[in-house]
Amino acid sequence: MGKFNFKLRQNRHQVDETVTAEGAPGFAREPRAELFLLGVSNMVGEDTFYEDAAGRDARFRELIAAVAVTDPDWFARFVSWLRTGAMLRSAAVVAALEGARAQVAAGVPGSRAIVDAALQRADEPGEALAYWLGRYGRALPKPVKRGIADAVARLYHERSLLKYDSESCAVRFGDVIDLTHPAAEDERQGDLFRHALDRRHKRDNPPPASLTTLAARAELMGMPVEQRRAVIDPAVLGAAGMTWEALAGWRQAAMDAAAWEAIIPSMGYLALLRNLRNFDQAGVRDAVAESVAQKLADPGEVARSRVLPMRFLSAYNAAPSLRWAYALEKALQHALVNVPALDGRTLILIDTSGSMTSSFSKDGTLRCWDAATVFGLALAARAQDATVVSFSNASRVFPAVVGESVLAAVRRFKDGGYFYGGGTETEKAVRGHYDRHDRVVILTDEQAHWHGSEDVAAAVPAQVPVYTWNLAGYRVGHTPVVGNRHTFGGLSDAAFAMVPLIEAGSHDQWPF
Repeated sequence: MGKFNFKLRQNRHQVDETVTAEGAPGFAREPRAELFLLGVSNMVGEDTFYEDAAGRDARFRELIAAVAVTDPDWFARFVSWLRTGAMLRSAAVVAALEGARAQVAAGVPGSRAIVDAALQRADEPGEALAYWLGRYGRALPKPVKRGIADAVARLYHERSLLKYDSESCAVRFGDVIDLTHPAAEDERQGDLFRHALDRRHKRDNPPPASLTTLAARAELMGMPVEQRRAVIDPAVLGAAGMTWEALAGWRQAAMDAAAWEAIIPSMGYLALLRNLRNFDQAGVRDAVAESVAQKLADPGEVARSRVLPMRFLSAYNAAPSLRWAYALEKALQHALVNVPALDGRTLILIDTSGSMTSSFSKDGTLRCWDAATVFGLALAARAQDATVVSFSNASRVFPAVVGESVLAAVRRFKDGGYFYGGGTETEKAVRGHYDRHDRVVILTDEQAHWHGSEDVAAAVPAQVPVYTWNLAGYRVGHTPVVGNRHTFGGLSDAAFAMVPLIEAGSHDQWPF
């Protein structure tokens, strides 16, 4: 679902910049580091525990404008990685557009390619235009216009038109074509552009003969309602570019097992992942379910889907049948390919304080502490010798079970009462559990309580690396990023690969 094709939200309050949100001394970050942490954790337009959406988004825009001009090469790499490495859509779109605006004003070249790189799905050119029009009006700088046009040529085809060109969107495919004037890659795409304009302006012209998928869809739409439930041939539905959402509306009846089995071959990876419960409730046959499970567990499909690791946890929690469990665990492991196998002894501290209940998205199915637990337990599963601790006001070691899957361990973590929901006493947890470990990893939002120390990692010898994994991207950190103190962040596993690089002596600070 788009975030920018509707009215912008209003500001409520700002966050204190001088200390952490819980009163401990804070440590400022240099602009690129602050932008990196905010970018990889920012679900644009959504509140977090300590920072409202408007204030957070304003801080994001200010950082983008500064960094895009002062370090344009770094910024270009960052935006491309944000979309394809960190797998974040909205943050990448905002970063590209706000960066382009700042670069155009400063006379810095290169923003056309940045805008193009940020748009990787066919609804995103419209999202980008909706964002720009909502904030800055119809005057489009040439790099923005041309970057969006480049993406349109890559992304617009018959199936994307059927899926994403909805009347509920303020900016339709035809609007994007009108405003950016993309060059069609071939005659068929030119026909598609003209048809999109006809749709938008309600011109009663038939689709060109070259657009066979649209013709097949039109034939289905002309079928009497009472005959539609009998159409269960996957080839017929596939030829018409029918999605499961479109099929449910077209049938004007509940999706039964036959309907699901007919559309499953045409469903994308994320659509399958989100509908496991529906498959079970409709009674989809085991043979069909096995084909779905095989696709979910396929490493190539996982990589192409760019699904965030926590989505597998959400699917695991939602699906009532155990027939999906092994496939989801394998998929999660493929999605966590960058989590390293660490030697020696590793202390992993998972922040389960109240502020870590902040949602990643409006549906509330996944929260910061879900991500922290998935990452922490995945890291522990691959480490040679790991001590996993849940901490808030209190702290407790989470005992390992040999051979346990990550998803099963996450469920045991939750069912065992390891989510505390109190304050963030990070220093106390570090002091209580550090015992000659070779490294410390803290998964947190960094909003520590004040207990008299200058640094939550003060209990750890200077020569021992302390890695903070920030899940929220607030401005103020709980430890200075100097020496063996490092801060990463994000909702994917992408930056985990930095840990062995740092310990091998690499000076590259970024995962791109």
